Amino acid sequence: MNRFWEKLRLRRPDEMERAILSQAQRNAYLFLVLALSVWSIYESCQVYLHHSRLNLLPCLLLVAAALIQSFTQLILMRSAVRDDPEETGPLMRIVVLSCAAAGVIAAAAAAVVLLGVRT
Repeated sequence: MNRFWEKLRLRRPDEMERAILSQAQRNAYLFLVLALSVWSIYESCQVYLHHSRLNLLPCLLLVAAALIQSFTQLILMRSAVRDDPEETGPLMRIVVLSCAAAGVIAAAAAAVVLLGVRT
């Protein structure tokens, strides 16, 4: 069975492969943030200059990517210090970030409702 997984190249990566994978994921995340930021600014300029309809997709994707990255980082940090009696982990930051995420979701829902209504 191990030969089958090796042929598919599905095995546990060693330390060097994990470092390379981590760097590649970091580069992809930075590209995502940069591309979505440029797209959001472009859409905002189009609305300001040409009074066209607002496209919230790039902004929502940018905020979602940032929230997912922040949640993942905080949860992994919390699980890493779970056994340490002196460290309680970033529980307060997780609560604040959860409130921020709920606010963003509420704002996105309100924007969809308000932009969907035609006068």
